[in-house]
Amino acid sequence: MGEEGTTGSGLDRLASVNLNLLVPLLALLEERSVTRAAERVGLSQPAMSHALTRMRRLLGDDLVVRQGTGLTLTPRALELIAPLRSALEQTAHIVNFPCFDPATDRRVITIALTNSTAFVVGPRLAQLVAERAPHATLRLRTITVPTEDTFTDRGVDVVLLSEGHFSPYPRERLYNDRCVVMAAPDTPPEASALDLLTTQPHVVVDTERRVFPYSVLDEMGVTYRVGQLSSDFLLVPFLVARAGGVALLRYRVAAAMRTLADLRIEEFPFPLPGLGIDMVWNPRLADQYFMEWLRTLLFDVATDL
Repeated sequence: MGEEGTTGSGLDRLASVNLNLLVPLLALLEERSVTRAAERVGLSQPAMSHALTRMRRLLGDDLVVRQGTGLTLTPRALELIAPLRSALEQTAHIVNFPCFDPATDRRVITIALTNSTAFVVGPRLAQLVAERAPHATLRLRTITVPTEDTFTDRGVDVVLLSEGHFSPYPRERLYNDRCVVMAAPDTPPEASALDLLTTQPHVVVDTERRVFPYSVLDEMGVTYRVGQLSSDFLLVPFLVARAGGVALLRYRVAAAMRTLADLRIEEFPFPLPGLGIDMVWNPRLADQYFMEWLRTLLFDVATDL
């Protein structure tokens, strides 16, 4: 009776499935390129194309569709990435494959973050990945406002998130930051930060949400005038440096921009809550060896800021 109950179950039916297709499938979904996926798993391009045909037949879905010059994943394919990656990593542990070796590993390391955080950590992050995992590929996926899917979709390993944004998953502080007043270099040297805020036209990020420090200025009764609006966050310090005015920005972004353009940086004149950046790991990421390696690397990046 017990044997009849298991006959034809999902696990038994796996015997009729070519599980060797799953590794190239994950490569294709993460790379979104038949050529790059073939190179990653050591197949020829015709063999990868043949494998794709078999994957489509197996799963009853197109998986990838051509759009312009690239490939776009179907909704079903997007759902497959995280569980497929987790299953393959656990399978590797079961068959006792060697643990993550940064000297030889060829994985794509995917980090989701805002463009301003990428501006701060990106260069040193790229340097350390190249030094410590020379065969890996670093992918920086820029986001604006994270959603719950941000933490689990598209093979993201870790999200670097401002402490002001919600996360449904545990988080750990990577580095602290603060708000500063950034002004053009030709502003009066004797002017205090408060003087700059009240006398210089402000360059402000143009978003639907009110930029946080301005609510503090309003509460303190500080009068100011908005002279420019920009939808591009990283354009703000460049506009201030070249066209004049004043802006409120994270210190680490302002300091990084000051290496490229002449800027004056003063401390914000009123107390503010912290503006730290946290790490939130993809909860479906099962490779603990890799996670610990990347965590150490990110802390080393933060130490060098």
